[in-house]
Amino acid sequence: MGLAIINAAEHHEDLEIGSVWVRDPDTAGELSTPSGALISSNLEHVIEQADVIIDFSLPAATASVVRAVGQAGKPMVCGVSGLDADQMAALDAAAASVPLVYDRNMSQGIAVLQDLVQRAARSLGDEFAIEIHETHHVHKKDAPSGTALKLGEAVLRAKDVDDGAAIRYESERRGEVPGDHDVVFKSPTERLSLRHSVTTRQVFAEGALRAARWVISQPPGLYGMHDVLFDDKAG
Repeated sequence: MGLAIINAAEHHEDLEIGSVWVRDPDTAGELSTPSGALISSNLEHVIEQADVIIDFSLPAATASVVRAVGQAGKPMVCGVSGLDADQMAALDAAAASVPLVYDRNMSQGIAVLQDLVQRAARSLGDEFAIEIHETHHVHKKDAPSGTALKLGEAVLRAKDVDDGAAIRYESERRGEVPGDHDVVFKSPTERLSLRHSVTTRQVFAEGALRAARWVISQPPGLYGMHDVLFDDKAG
């Protein structure tokens, strides 16, 4: 995703990659960006060069990134999936002093789908059974996907319940599918389907860049892509 973000930024006149962090000092000398941005294994030095930080590293690295961002007081966008409870707590702690967008899926379309799912779940009665189907490439290990769980959480919030047992998840792994998600509401008399399909992972880079533009002018707090698109928490 780092390379995708670097390439995407080159197509936006108002954005520039100021620096890139790599954990391996030997790798830094082998990499370059079209803009000639600084590439370094010195995280603090990299953060100094930026107005906003975008993190798509790995869960093991995110704690270090979040800590350094908090110390520097810089806004941040984090799209790292698979964070555990302690790592999420670190995001919450950092968000007390800096604006921070965190989302397991940076797609703008998924943020809209989440909004539609909430509206449907809130409006339809209990006679509607809810199914969430997701398909990804064969290399993806987790199932259901983080995005499927995110959509399920939207249903639970809309219905104001904690028990997700009423939602049936179906996962499929085949080929190189970037990501398909379907949320289906079924009653004995009708069926409503809401679908989102990704054709290229570039959508996640574009979403992250939109989040970076947005978060830089927000007050401290923990936000998601839904906030970026719908501005629910902007102060």
